[in-house]
Amino acid sequence: MNTNATFKLASELCKQFEGFHRVRKSDGFALPYICPAGYWTIGYGTLCSKSHPPIHKGEAELYLYRHLAKDFTELLKYSPTIVNATNGQVAALLSFVYNLGISRYRSSTLRRRVNEGDWESAKKELQKWVYGGGKKLPGLVARRKVESRMM
Repeated sequence: MNTNATFKLASELCKQFEGFHRVRKSDGFALPYICPAGYWTIGYGTLCSKSHPPIHKGEAELYLYRHLAKDFTELLKYSPTIVNATNGQVAALLSFVYNLGISRYRSSTLRRRVNEGDWESAKKELQKWVYGGGKKLPGLVARRKVESRMM
């Protein structure tokens, strides 16, 4: 696995599905918004407070990269075997963890399948994580399909 290539893939995937929302036309700065799952968010899906100051695209990318670096460290902690995985497999897992958090990954059957090296079953497990705020979200269905193909 090439970590630079993996982070590039993961960041592009997150940007694609998270989007850069609530951008002011006057200056291009993004404002906090409530995501479909009901959380205050800014930039490319970074959790924040309602009163977070507006940020520009470069700041949003920095938030994303920092978060992915933290997520990668956590992924290695709970799934050390990913050092032998492909860039696509790890990028898909990073996207998942960025989206749902390490605690959900840590306690999931998805993690067990990854640790067993059973990537086919991991793909199936990924498809179960398509709900936000108690509703099946079309955006999560699409995201999980892409992540599964990367595995």
